[in-house]
Amino acid sequence: MATVNKIGLSKSDYKGAPTTLCQGCGHNSILSQIISACYELDMAPEDIVKFSGIGCSSKAPTYMLDRSFAFNGLHGRMPAIATGAMLGDTTLTGIAMSGDGDSMSIGMGQFKHIIRRNLPLTYIIANNGTYGLTKGQLSATSEVGLTLKKQGTNEFEPIDICLEAMVSNATFVARAFAGDPKQVKTLIKAALHHNGIAIIDIISPCVTFNNADTSMHSYSWGKEHKTNLHDLSFIPARDEIMIEDFEEGTSQDVTMHDGSTIRLKKLDKDYDPTQRMAAVQKLEEANAKSWLLTGLIYIEPDRPSLIDTLRMVETPLNRLTEKELRPAPETINALNDAMF
Repeated sequence: MATVNKIGLSKSDYKGAPTTLCQGCGHNSILSQIISACYELDMAPEDIVKFSGIGCSSKAPTYMLDRSFAFNGLHGRMPAIATGAMLGDTTLTGIAMSGDGDSMSIGMGQFKHIIRRNLPLTYIIANNGTYGLTKGQLSATSEVGLTLKKQGTNEFEPIDICLEAMVSNATFVARAFAGDPKQVKTLIKAALHHNGIAIIDIISPCVTFNNADTSMHSYSWGKEHKTNLHDLSFIPARDEIMIEDFEEGTSQDVTMHDGSTIRLKKLDKDYDPTQRMAAVQKLEEANAKSWLLTGLIYIEPDRPSLIDTLRMVETPLNRLTEKELRPAPETINALNDAMF
């Protein structure tokens, strides 16, 4: 008999159709960790809504959580669809899966605006440094000097997804490597409990078009250059927090809005992920030294989300009656009198 979680579902209840992505693709590893995170957190699939744009990464909703609703948008337009859906039903948990082409090129404007509005959404970017779906062109995150068979050598500076998120005032910024599934799953769990936009940049090697040992998006480069800020653990609010024997000053707890806790066992004793300027400085330092800096880079758990800012009613908009949605004539007249 299959093992079930606290709501009586087995892990297979969180899966989707068999993947058609290339064998060894980092995206498959990310999908597996999304499935595991939702199963282990006892989330009902029917309470989750999935979003994607265009690209290999955006085929993801098909391969996970087939009992959840899903929206697939135009190239770079996924954030607008996610905003509408999440405002329409504020009881849902949103998971967005995008790529470096979808979000960092044509979708950059929408990426910026969904961040500044702080929509409650786990926004995962599977970053492989190439346009895999269109057969291996250079992307906005391709490093200077990268040579790809289909397009030659890149001469332009890459976009750093985490830095872009930071300067756009994201309230949760993290980076992971698809070859480290434990870290990926822990960050996804934390993101799902964050009351705001949670950006996770996951280096996800494309084994077909961009996996040469010299590529900064390859498995071998990632394993050799990966630098962890800390060891992570996530403790849901319902679980007892066990005190571990950490040396004083080497661990830090960050409390989420719902009482959950992210526990950081610091590898860099001076690093504090609640300090914005320190986070930006650390990212710049990592870029200068060609480190693949991973972990929770920044978190601001207390800033109001878009739902809070708009003072949304408790009942989701998609469940309000026509009478509740339509203001009475005297209300409209009062508004007109006040304005004009």
